[in-house]
Amino acid sequence: MAFETKATIASFGGKLFKLSHQSEETTTPMAVNLYLPPQSFASDPPPRVPVLFYLSGLTCTPENCSEKGFFQHRASQLGLAVVYPDTSPRGLGHPGETDSWDFGAGAGFYVDATRDPWRRGYRMESYVARELPRALFGDPQYGRFLDPDRVSITGHSMGGHGALTLYLKNPGLYKSVSAFAPIANPSRCPWGEKAFSGYLGPDRDEWKKHDATELIRAWKGGDLKALVDVGTADNFYKQGQLLPENLEKAAKEAGVEGLTVRYHEGYDHSYYFMATFSDDHVNHAAKHLGLL
Repeated sequence: MAFETKATIASFGGKLFKLSHQSEETTTPMAVNLYLPPQSFASDPPPRVPVLFYLSGLTCTPENCSEKGFFQHRASQLGLAVVYPDTSPRGLGHPGETDSWDFGAGAGFYVDATRDPWRRGYRMESYVARELPRALFGDPQYGRFLDPDRVSITGHSMGGHGALTLYLKNPGLYKSVSAFAPIANPSRCPWGEKAFSGYLGPDRDEWKKHDATELIRAWKGGDLKALVDVGTADNFYKQGQLLPENLEKAAKEAGVEGLTVRYHEGYDHSYYFMATFSDDHVNHAAKHLGLL
C-alpha cells in the first residue's frame, strides 16, 4: 500500500518525510520517517542512494532520533538516505499493552511474537526486515530515490539489539551494522527476560534465537563489519541491562572478527551521547555502502 505523506521538513539541504502506511504484519497503520539527502534532488531522474535503517529504543517513535540523533548532518554530506521506523504497533488494544514502558506499545523488541495475544500484530522482526523495505523500495513516489542493493542498519538500546540480531540472522541483507548502547545479551538481562517471556514464552532456547550474544557464536559471514559504542556513565550499562562485554567475549570465543566495541568515559544513554558519535556511525555505514 502506498505511503501517505504527513509532513515534509527541510533538513541539512535534504528533506525529511513523515510517512504512514498500512502494515500487513502489524495489522495497523505504521509511522515511519524517511530522510532523503540533497543529492536526491540534484538531478532528474534522481540517483538511487544507499539506505541506512535506524532502529529506535524503548518508548521511542520515529520522531526521537530524526529530531535529536543528528544523523542527517553527515548523511546529507555523503548522500545517504535514513529510514526511521516505529518501535511497535500502536492501538491494537491487547490487555496490558500500555501498562509499562518496557513492554507492549513502544517496546516491540524487534521480534515476531509467538505468544497470545502478542502474536497478533507484534511482528516487528518481519516488519522491519522484510515488509517495510519492500514497501519503500517498491513505492512509486519514494522507491525511485533508494538503492535496494545498498542497505545498512543501526540502532540504539532496544534498537541496537534489533540491529545486531537482524544483521546476524540475515547474512547479506545488510552491508554493515552498528549500535549505540545495545541490549547485547537480552536473554540475560531484566529488560530482555521480561520482553522475551511475554512475547515468546518461557523456553529460553527460543530466546537465544533473538540474542546477539548467542547468534554471534554461529556467525559464518566473515568480517562482521560491526561497530558498537557504549558510554561508561550509562546507568543501564552499570545496571547490567546492556552487557556488551558478553558480546565481545562470545565473538572472541567463536573466532569472529570485525567487531569493534568502544567505551566512552562519562557518556550516558541519552541522545547527547548518540549525537556525539552519530557521524561515526554514518561513516561506518557509508564505508561499507561504497560512499567512502
